[in-house]
Amino acid sequence: MPRAAKAERRRRAGEVAALLAAGYPEAECALLHDGPFQLLVATILSAQCTDERVNMVTPELFARWPDAAALAAAAQPDVEVVIHSTGFYRNKAKNLIGMARGLVEGHGGDVPQDMDALTALPGVARKTANVVLGTAFRRNLGVVVDTHVHRLSHRLGL
Repeated sequence: MPRAAKAERRRRAGEVAALLAAGYPEAECALLHDGPFQLLVATILSAQCTDERVNMVTPELFARWPDAAALAAAAQPDVEVVIHSTGFYRNKAKNLIGMARGLVEGHGGDVPQDMDALTALPGVARKTANVVLGTAFRRNLGVVVDTHVHRLSHRLGL
C-alpha cells in the first residue's frame, strides 16, 4: 500500500477514534463483572454468544463458584448445567475449569496481567486476553475485533 494511502487511513482512524470518544465518553464493557476473574470467565463464555445471555448466566455461576479455587474444584457436569444456554457448553465448561486450575496452580488464583501468561490458559486466546488486559488492567496491547467491528471498519474505510 502506498505511503499516502497509509497516512490517509491513519488520519481517518484518528478522526473516528476522536468522534467515538466524544460520542461515547463513558463506554464500558457490556459484560457485567466484579474484577478480573469474573471478566475472564464472562469473556470465555461470550464466544459465539451474546453479552446479554452471558450476563443472565454469570450471576448463578459466580454464586456457586466465586473464585478460581472454587471453579477449579467444580465438577464439569455441574458447570455445564449452569452455562448450557451460552452454547458450546461442554467445551466452555472444560475450558473454564482448566483456566481456573491454571490460575490456582500457576498464579496463586489471580489473573495474570501478561499476554503470554493469559494465552497459556485453556480457553484464552489473544482476543479474550486483550479484553481482560484492556478492561480489567487498562493495558491496551491490541484491538478487540469482533464481526461488527470488522464490518464497520470496512464501511468507514479503515
